[in-house]
Amino acid sequence: MAIAPSSADSEAGLPPLTGGPHRARLGVISIVACFGGLLFGYDTGVINGALQPMSAELGLEALTEGIVTSSLVFAAAFGALLGGRVSDGVGRRSTLIALAVLFFIGTLVVALAPGFAAVVVGRVLLGLAVGGASTVVPVYLAELAPFEIRGSISGRNEVAIVSGQLAAFVVNAVLGSTLGHVDGVWRIMFAVCALPAIALFVGMLRMPESPRWLAERGRRDEALAVLRSVRAGERAEAELEHIEARVAAGVAPRGRARLRPLLANRWLRRVLLVGIGVGVAQQLTGINAIMYYGTAVLEESGFDRSAALIANITPGIIAVVGGLVALRLMDRIDRRTTLLTGFALTTLCHALIGIASIALEPGDPIRPFVLLALVVAFVGAMQTFLNVATWVYLSEIFPLRVRGLGIGIAVFAHWLANGALALAFPSLLEAVGITGAFFLFAAVGALALWFIATNVFETRGRSLEALEADIASGELFARR
Repeated sequence: MAIAPSSADSEAGLPPLTGGPHRARLGVISIVACFGGLLFGYDTGVINGALQPMSAELGLEALTEGIVTSSLVFAAAFGALLGGRVSDGVGRRSTLIALAVLFFIGTLVVALAPGFAAVVVGRVLLGLAVGGASTVVPVYLAELAPFEIRGSISGRNEVAIVSGQLAAFVVNAVLGSTLGHVDGVWRIMFAVCALPAIALFVGMLRMPESPRWLAERGRRDEALAVLRSVRAGERAEAELEHIEARVAAGVAPRGRARLRPLLANRWLRRVLLVGIGVGVAQQLTGINAIMYYGTAVLEESGFDRSAALIANITPGIIAVVGGLVALRLMDRIDRRTTLLTGFALTTLCHALIGIASIALEPGDPIRPFVLLALVVAFVGAMQTFLNVATWVYLSEIFPLRVRGLGIGIAVFAHWLANGALALAFPSLLEAVGITGAFFLFAAVGALALWFIATNVFETRGRSLEALEADIASGELFARR
């Protein structure tokens, strides 16, 4: 386990973090904001069980199934880019309120859609909301959290995402088993998503704005009031002074964040490339091939339709358990170590799935159970070491004035990779089967390991302002 820099060295003598009512307030804020992650998870996971009855009712084929699935994902790429820019302009809180409305509208459009085109429109609206939430929620949580527990606070969003996916899998299994004979059961599966959208909207109306966003805009009194609600008084004042000092000496240009100045600065450009690389590598593990098409993969392995729907809940449960374990690890193990461990384990699982699918021929009674066990191991490794760490890391690495823009670009690339996989995976599975698909994922995982080992710098145990100072000087890259 690597040792992070001491707080005395990196945090200019901030008073220590203490307990009290302010810690409970921070917990409530994180729970409310994480409804955005829950919506993200449900909307990406519900297609896993809804696609088959939807296809039967609307007459979809392999290509149109891929379009329905990937339309949300490609729209999420643009939602991530726009969400980051909008949150830089109007604030994290206001953006999350607007996203809650968009989630609700998109849900209604899909649930009431008369045909293929309307479903795609609704999925695009949901995708814009999902993409926006994927950038704004992690940034909002990171900017509110004290550096000592930032990993476990920011990481709650990923646990909310996989909890939403698990909820979708359970709803799919229950409705598919009890109402599978009813026309339009897939509409009910989608309509459930309206409930957390309402909860996010109502909850965020009572939540504060990011204190760092307020401080960057010179709204000192408001920023201090927010910090005092989630920190002890002495710590809040010292932390605000720390933030204001970095705002005054920021590496990014003042005013609205723009792409050209970001790319002109060699250190910002390097941070952006690292963010893009980490986000894309996480997607190319193929995790969302399981989350979107897990039922199809399990049917391919040998389960029948009903058994596959039920068995598909298992990876969802393991994802949540892995996420909870990851929260315990985030403030104890370096981000870089966590990412390297995750890519090593997932690459091993990919190779084992490919080998097992060759060794156990179709029709072998133990084949589906062995492949299910390996898929569960893959999802567990992914969730414990990669998913939480990726989202926490992306929320930490960009300086304040370009944080929304920077994470928006990184997550835009992340969603493009996700969308390409969502669109291509049904055809890939049909063409090369489980064996070829997972050997391909293993090869990509080996490349990802090389990238992490040679490019990723450490962020654990540092305040966002201390990281920004080291980016400005280039010291952050020398430390790696």
